[in-house]
Formats: sequence, C-alpha cells, structure tokens
Amino acid sequence: MVAVEGFQSDFIDLLYWLIGDIKDTKAFFENYAHKNIIDFEDTGVVILKFHNGAIGTINYTVNSFKKNMEGSLTIFGENGTVKIGGQYLNELEYQSFNDFEIKDLPVGNKANNYGNYQGSMSNHDLVYKNLVDVLDNGASISTNAFEGLKTVEIIQKIYNSI
Repeated sequence: MVAVEGFQSDFIDLLYWLIGDIKDTKAFFENYAHKNIIDFEDTGVVILKFHNGAIGTINYTVNSFKKNMEGSLTIFGENGTVKIGGQYLNELEYQSFNDFEIKDLPVGNKANNYGNYQGSMSNHDLVYKNLVDVLDNGASISTNAFEGLKTVEIIQKIYNSI
C-alpha cells in the first residue's frame, strides 16, 4: 500500500517511478476555499490501483493555513515500511525494514523562497539547466518525453474517474 499527501505532478512522477503504472483510479475533488478565485479543486482524495497489484491513496489540499504543512510518501511493503516527509518531502521520517537500514542521507535542497511563501524543493532550476546544457552543449537529457506524457496520462485517468 502507498499513501501520499499532496497532489502535484511531481508526486505522480514519483509514484510512477517507485511503484509503476496505474491501472485504475477513483477520485473525489472539491473547491472549498477558492470558489471565486480558481476554477479547479483545492482539495481531493484519489484511490489508485497499480498494474502490479498495489493500492494507494493520495490526499491533498492547498488550504493549509499560511504555509505548506507537509508533503509525504509512505510505502508499506511486506519487508518494511518507510515514510519520506517534511514540509517539502525532504526528510526520512520513519523506516522499519527487515535486515536493512537507510543511513547517512545527505541534507536535502532548501525550498524555493518566494518572499512571503516558501514553495516546493528548489530543483526546477536544475531541469532548466539540463535543458540549456542539452541544447547548447550536447549534454545527455535527464528525462524524456515519455516520462512526462506518462504522468499526464495518469493525471487524466484520475480526472476521468470523478
């Protein structure tokens, strides 16, 4: 079983990368606090069935008062459990494995600073840097269009299940 707090394409990318492709979804969305501001949901719950048989949930809201409360990913497996969390999915919060321990993790990147608001992890600049390096210097691309399209396909499955 997989549990995720926060619904962003980054989380969908991460789920696809860690767990695999999504077979089926069921979703519930509402716009509670932004009805006259945005034309899409600000809160939701998604149930996922993966092709490998795993099930998972995504619970999210953008209505946390003043700042991000957390982003977290918890994986419950037959040989262990791990929770990666923190305000920006940047902390190993829990681990319990059969004969294994994650040690000596480097400190994660700091969050983007937007003045009154601190946002997601500061790594989008690395994506743009890679794009420039590929176009100007012939560097290897760090991702491909298929991965991006797969994320869009999964998000479409989620919205189609409403």
